[in-house]
Amino acid sequence: MSNIKLIIEERAADIGNFMVGRLLPFRQKRTVGPFAFIDHMGPAEMNKDDYLDVGPHPHIGLSTLTYLFEGSIQHKDSLGSDIEIKPGAVNWMTAGKGVVHSERTPKYLRNTEKTLHGLQIWVALPKHLEQSKPSFVHIAKKDIPTWSEQGAQFKLIAGKAFDKTSPVPVHSELYFIEIKSTDKQQITIGDDLYGESALYILNGSINADGYNYGPKQILVAKDSTLCSFEMEPETTVYIFGGIPFEEERFIHWNFVNSSKEVIEKAKKDWEDQNLDAFPKVVGDENDYVPLPKPRRL
Repeated sequence: MSNIKLIIEERAADIGNFMVGRLLPFRQKRTVGPFAFIDHMGPAEMNKDDYLDVGPHPHIGLSTLTYLFEGSIQHKDSLGSDIEIKPGAVNWMTAGKGVVHSERTPKYLRNTEKTLHGLQIWVALPKHLEQSKPSFVHIAKKDIPTWSEQGAQFKLIAGKAFDKTSPVPVHSELYFIEIKSTDKQQITIGDDLYGESALYILNGSINADGYNYGPKQILVAKDSTLCSFEMEPETTVYIFGGIPFEEERFIHWNFVNSSKEVIEKAKKDWEDQNLDAFPKVVGDENDYVPLPKPRRL
């Protein structure tokens, strides 16, 4: 009996001056555990005149996780954080009641040829933390749990699994796991997973339930405890999931919340540039991304 409930194809999305592959949300599956949004950035080869330039924009009701494979992003936010994230490290920003941040190519890379490739993820907050104070934490690459098992290389980027805990300060029961194979390997990890689970194929391919699946696909499991698959050589996959929330989560633009009324207030506060709700980004005060206008039918 197949353990694959749904197959999601990566879809193109525009985030300003940069195209990404959107993985979540999907019409038939809005969330996986507490994970509400996943974008695959790149790989983008950029010349001297190209760069990432996402100006100050707001968030509520979620934590953002940025994880790069290649390249660099300068993160600045309304808390005063100003840090360059590089491959293997984790930026974890909890928006709570409201935070503003910008993401740009660092100045020293602006006039160079460069590559940008990574994942940007939103994790919804438990209802009792949706109005919490915002915070930001940077976790160095060396602090992410890494080990070899079943002939493959594992990283626990966030959450708890395999009797290990990532230092990323998550707010609910979840996991975000990287698995890399050099040779063909059978991977059986269902006993270490819980809640809802999905697998994203970054490169290479896997065999499951008699089928071969390739890059840019997410496989959503019917039962995370039955997670077993064969990795082809030179394959990288990401497994994410956890315990889903009881309440539905609504998403509008950069806002995630269990209350539509809270989202409507956030929209108005941002449109009015209410600095009590959404302070300026420290060091990036002269720019902001306007609230998108409703689409005409």
